[in-house]
Amino acid sequence: MKPPIAKRIAHKQTLHDQSWVDYYHWLRAPDWQTCVDNPQDLPDDIKRYLLTENDWYEHNMADTQALQAELLAEMRGRIQDEELFLPDADGQWCYLERFEQGDEHIRYYRYPRSQDCVDGNLSLLIDFNAEAKKHTYFDCGDYDYSPSHTHLAWSADTRGSERYQVRIRNLLSGVDEDLIDDVCSIAWGSATELFYTRLDDNYRAASVYRHTLGTASSQDVLIFEETDVRFSCDIWISLSQAYLFVSSSTNDQSEVWFIPTHDITAKPAIIEPRAQGLEYDVEHQGNHFLILTNADEADDFKVVSAPCSNPGRAHWIDWLAYRAGVMVLDLYAYKHWVMWLERENALPKICFCHVDDVTNIHIVDFKEQAYALSLEPLLEFENDVFRFSFESPSMPVQTFSFDLHTRARTLLKQEQIPSGHVSADYIVSRLQAPSLDAQLVPVTVLHHKNTPLDGSAPCYLYAYGAYGSSCAATFSATALSLVDRGFVYVVAHVRGGQEKGRTWYEQARQQHKHNTFDDVVAVARHLIEQQYTADGKIVLCGGSAGGLMVGAVLNQCAELWAGAIAQVPFVDAINTLVDESLPLTPGEWSQWGNPLHDRKAFDVIKDYSPYDNVQARAYPPLLVTAGVSDPRVTYWEPAKWVAQHRHKRTDSNLLLLKTNMSTGHFGDSGRYASLNDEAMEQAFAIKVTTV
Repeated sequence: MKPPIAKRIAHKQTLHDQSWVDYYHWLRAPDWQTCVDNPQDLPDDIKRYLLTENDWYEHNMADTQALQAELLAEMRGRIQDEELFLPDADGQWCYLERFEQGDEHIRYYRYPRSQDCVDGNLSLLIDFNAEAKKHTYFDCGDYDYSPSHTHLAWSADTRGSERYQVRIRNLLSGVDEDLIDDVCSIAWGSATELFYTRLDDNYRAASVYRHTLGTASSQDVLIFEETDVRFSCDIWISLSQAYLFVSSSTNDQSEVWFIPTHDITAKPAIIEPRAQGLEYDVEHQGNHFLILTNADEADDFKVVSAPCSNPGRAHWIDWLAYRAGVMVLDLYAYKHWVMWLERENALPKICFCHVDDVTNIHIVDFKEQAYALSLEPLLEFENDVFRFSFESPSMPVQTFSFDLHTRARTLLKQEQIPSGHVSADYIVSRLQAPSLDAQLVPVTVLHHKNTPLDGSAPCYLYAYGAYGSSCAATFSATALSLVDRGFVYVVAHVRGGQEKGRTWYEQARQQHKHNTFDDVVAVARHLIEQQYTADGKIVLCGGSAGGLMVGAVLNQCAELWAGAIAQVPFVDAINTLVDESLPLTPGEWSQWGNPLHDRKAFDVIKDYSPYDNVQARAYPPLLVTAGVSDPRVTYWEPAKWVAQHRHKRTDSNLLLLKTNMSTGHFGDSGRYASLNDEAMEQAFAIKVTTV
């Protein structure tokens, strides 16, 4: 008789001459919260096993050390070592970020708005490099100055566990005066009141507090608490600075509360109570709220207006009507203008209009086959200018200023590639790959103009396909190292994202998850048919939920691939989704289904869960990464999966597990340190595609 599903064990494993019977429970630490927060406290046997796998990785990748050093040098050579970012004006000050030579982290400055942006006028507010030197691991979180410009709240994670500690710096003395632990996000509500979301024991932002400058965090006031374990909180200030918003949301529901900043200690008021399937986000303008929502079956979202005095759904009036297939992404409001970002058929565009002429919508778009846009409103509410950034897989980021009156765009900043870059040397294409059910999957392709398209080129194929997260056609300086070596670099915009609207996401959610995997296989086969590459020349890559995709696709069809890279992969889906004690599990049920209470959901997930479907067959070379302090994909998931492969697979191909023993889900922080993982993965891709 099988034990309960939450306590299932792997088969007996043989790992470097060590046998483990109850592998699941041996590998999972009994007090995982302590281990994630303090990886040095891992039990010795678990630590020894992970380090043994790291040694195995080092042994098998020793022949790539020179290549990794070469790749790393190339990647560093594409980074502008000293860089001054565009200033943001607010009141009497301009604020800006800067990198100096060798900096891993930014330095944050300000200077008087009446003066020029030159070194003599800059005042250093915080140097995150100096803060990072105090710790083995350092990731800068939020940093924001108070409305009075007298204090700076800043946060940092020093363990890789995504538990941030906030300090509040007096900008006159330079001294950090207040300290708050276990913070996720922050927002100033007034010159003396800082709001923040706090993580609970399961790494969920479950509560919102108000902190008063100069007081102990133990005196902070709880203003909102979310008791439904599926939901997490967030906070933000409207661009008008008139309202603080508190949201509580899960994958397919949201609820927003508001507090007027002129009465910052007031009790939060709700806009519209949560309802199954209802999502919305809020911005403020004048005497009304602008609400981005999927209400009334607006699957790709629309914008409604509601009076601030009575903002419930009964008073919502369509402001921007729903258009099927046109996904409204981000919404911003100035005093006299509204700007938003749309995406249609995987291509974005910026739209705007004046509040006195809402039917006269203007569009900022580009004619390239594939590109990415970001809309960047300025800090001050009374403005007639915004910034936006444009990039494509062949074009580094360009930042423009856009005049809303004249519609004139001015190039403010061009990303520099110090080692040199000629965009014309690269070709960007947008393909449409027919999937198993005849749906057309958008595919972004980058290759060097001299790369032959006769099937001889190796291919690096990246995909994600979950949570509605879309893969934009951005510029990647690191990808050029592969492209310059003759690789075709591909991003597959598979179902599970929202590149083609909300339906594109819903078609790969819960019982439809198989569409993600079918799309990836279809893209690979289309690339082969179009002679961009050939069977056995493709390296498949995905991370986190995209790592689940890698595992499922390898089980579905292993023969297409030269190799695969699974970054911190979510591969033990059944065991994780039935264990309510694990970080964030209840909030995942709306995405994947709830196998703990729904037998149909259990059967669907078990059918594709990578760990549960490893077969006695040959698999391509596989590189797997993990982080011991990762609260999103706990370290034992990739370790179990690799062990299952060692137990079952019939080939002698490379099977490597590299666990970072001091970081979490996102690996090493810092603009240079993070390149080590890129060089490692690219070296693996080159190694397995070199005959």
